[in-house]
Amino acid sequence: MASGSITEKLLHSFDQLAELLRRAALSPAEGLAPHLEVGAHGEEIAYFHLRQLGYTVIARNWRNPRRKGELDLVAWEGDVLCFIEVKTRTRRSFIPAEAAVHRDKMRELAGMAKLFLRRLPAGTRFRFDVVSVYLAEGDDPEVTLFKDAFGWRTRTT
Repeated sequence: MASGSITEKLLHSFDQLAELLRRAALSPAEGLAPHLEVGAHGEEIAYFHLRQLGYTVIARNWRNPRRKGELDLVAWEGDVLCFIEVKTRTRRSFIPAEAAVHRDKMRELAGMAKLFLRRLPAGTRFRFDVVSVYLAEGDDPEVTLFKDAFGWRTRTT
């Protein structure tokens, strides 16, 4: 067995354990609501997809008490910091999953990103990406990455 696959399986196991602990902390008696389960599963798929593409994920489900919302994933792609929103669906509809990142959601993500960027040197290059994940029963997930999905960037302070 190649060492890369051992490492990936070990990291995957740690990620699953962390997810179980997070779920237990959120709702010890009931677990997550079905739509939150779907979202969490899609985020895990996106996480491993991005790692395969060479991204270095540094935060998952990042929150800040100063603002409502969360950053699904934060990762470096080379020297660019990427704030990644993951949208997961169990079936296709007329409106694609990535279209759920509307203007208000973009503002929310930009505000969260601004708080995250305060921890980094001024001038850090960044962008907003969106990953859509479609989960169809019995099929492999369909994952699509939209780099620089918003077409605009916020300023650092």
